[in-house]
Amino acid sequence: MTTTTTATTRRRTGPAAPPTVSPRRVWALARAELLLLVRNRTALFNALALPPLSVALFAAVGGIGDGATDAMGAMLLNLLVFMALAFVVYYNLTVAYVARREELVLKRYLVGECSRAEILAGAAVPAFAVALAQTVLGVVAVSVFLEPPAFVNPLLMVVAVVGGAVMLTTLAAATSGLSRTVESAQLTTLPLLIVAIPFAGLFGGPGASSGVLDTVGTFTPLRPITDLMLLGAAGIDGDGTVLTFAETFAAARLPWAVLVAWTVLAALAARRWMRWEPRR
Repeated sequence: MTTTTTATTRRRTGPAAPPTVSPRRVWALARAELLLLVRNRTALFNALALPPLSVALFAAVGGIGDGATDAMGAMLLNLLVFMALAFVVYYNLTVAYVARREELVLKRYLVGECSRAEILAGAAVPAFAVALAQTVLGVVAVSVFLEPPAFVNPLLMVVAVVGGAVMLTTLAAATSGLSRTVESAQLTTLPLLIVAIPFAGLFGGPGASSGVLDTVGTFTPLRPITDLMLLGAAGIDGDGTVLTFAETFAAARLPWAVLVAWTVLAALAARRWMRWEPRR
């Protein structure tokens, strides 16, 4: 009896037990979160209707249509993916983690069979699903209303979406530990959204900026998403040079390395700052 209790306590609170991830348990947690999302018809409509409506509005107001270039379509698609990852994944997940913690949901999960990695992954699946759906709908909308991008290297687009989602999920877990309440999470997420977005390369075409600020921006957490998306969708690097399929892999090495580095740093920060029960 004592051995069982000690083992359970170590698994729940101590770092001795290695993290394990069971797809069955992750799906069980994710299914509950997805059910909440489906029941919220307004949030579901906004999540699925935003990309096509945004592209249609851009095409109508901009008066472009057939005269649009594939680079313009790639830039708009990049913006849609970026907003999905920054707000649907990072911001919404930060708020969700804080809300679940304050409601003692995370603490109850720890008492059961789920590991901490499984709890975080289960809560992140709905955000991943919405971001993926917005990406697919964005690709369809851009192809219908604008000139479709060349899709020089779709693999890099997948890396941008999946890698960016993983990185921002770990950042959300870390940020939630700095947030006392759901309301304060709106403030703790601002540094990344306000400071990093101007350096993300969303404003102006590729190669439009240069110098020290552009160099610094290359190593900010959100810039790799933009660089990889533009490389994959249009084969355009940060200098505005059009590359071939083979050349995009070489150009993707730096943004990929930056993305991995920020993911590792975010994981360490989450391990340090993530809280599983309310502050007393």
